[in-house]
Amino acid sequence: MADKTVHIPDSPARRAIWCGIFGALAYAAYALKAMGGFDLRLSDSHSLLDFASLALLVLAGEQLAALAVIYIVRHRAGPAGEIKMLNGFLQVMAILILIGAFVYSLGRLQAIGTLAAGFAGMLLGWSLQAPVSGIAAWVLVTLKRPFRIGDRVFFSSLGLVGDVKHVGLMYTVMDQVGGSIGSEEAIGRDILIPNAMLFNQVAINYTPKAQAAFILDEVVIRITYDSDWDATEKVMLEAAYAVTASIIKETGDKPYIRSDMWDYGILMRLRYMTMAKDRPRITHEIVRHIFKAVQRNPKVDWAIPFVYSFRKSTDGMMRGHLPASDTQMVEIPASAVIEEGLEFLNTPEYEAESVKLAQNIQERGLLQPIIVTPLPDGRYRVIAGHKRFLACRKLGWKIVPVVVQQEPVGELASPITVV
Repeated sequence: MADKTVHIPDSPARRAIWCGIFGALAYAAYALKAMGGFDLRLSDSHSLLDFASLALLVLAGEQLAALAVIYIVRHRAGPAGEIKMLNGFLQVMAILILIGAFVYSLGRLQAIGTLAAGFAGMLLGWSLQAPVSGIAAWVLVTLKRPFRIGDRVFFSSLGLVGDVKHVGLMYTVMDQVGGSIGSEEAIGRDILIPNAMLFNQVAINYTPKAQAAFILDEVVIRITYDSDWDATEKVMLEAAYAVTASIIKETGDKPYIRSDMWDYGILMRLRYMTMAKDRPRITHEIVRHIFKAVQRNPKVDWAIPFVYSFRKSTDGMMRGHLPASDTQMVEIPASAVIEEGLEFLNTPEYEAESVKLAQNIQERGLLQPIIVTPLPDGRYRVIAGHKRFLACRKLGWKIVPVVVQQEPVGELASPITVV
């Protein structure tokens, strides 16, 4: 088990010692002035010992405050960086107080203060533009509530999606959704958005009505033209009803099917109401139900680009004559394959398809084997995978991976079954 103890490098003992030293020196300076010791006048009303005692008290107070910061942060199990930030702020404040005390001891505070106040006012006005805008945005968000704590919000111009965790005076904190993963799930990484930016951001609230608001979603599958339409709809709707039964009961919106024609089959779109914050899990459950049901149902078949059918790519296309399981892939020169059986592919339709197939092979590799049979003269003839062979040759492959079938299968040479 990992050690979660917070190790804080800033030593409380060192802070306590310095606090005591500065306090003792301040008391000594005050006592020396009371005894009428040597005291250099800085102005008519203040002396060097006055300034020294005040400065030492400020330093002692800074060490005491730093000591309190260490114990408070340690008690909250905070990080060491938090101590460093807070103590750095205390050091800057102590320096500013010392400078002000020295100017006051010189009797020049009024003259210098007027100049400093003018400059500080100008600087303050410029620097407070964003904070004032942030406070105004916080007031508007709190009163108008375009989003609330717990809502899932999308800032389109920032490209950020997150669940709102806190709406503060200056910042809105969101638990990022996505980012490190390709899914609409919260990943536990906080994002701080300055409230001043909310004035010019388009915010899309996924959950404007309730913590578990519902949105329309869809799962799309592609089936072959010879699949049973009614069986496909039944499989998809049963999956949606099984997974989203509670949502259907609460919303009254039932799943339905929409479809589109596609080059390699029919796109079946299952549309249903889902929970905005639980969308990935619900999609996964529906896809799992559909996949298992299609595996059990011979009337429904997946349509796969360049292969057309999952089932035909394994048993239908090869008609039960697939290479034996122990057959190995070998590489042969592309020039050793004869043109016989390839002439019918020299048509504009096949040419356009071969361009797409070549691009697919270039991106994903040769996913299915080319099957050839050996000829007496040492060359080969393609008996399955004619289009894939031509696509490989179009890509400039000099060597082509193939499976050598010793016995030619005549039926496979038919252009109807060539893929």
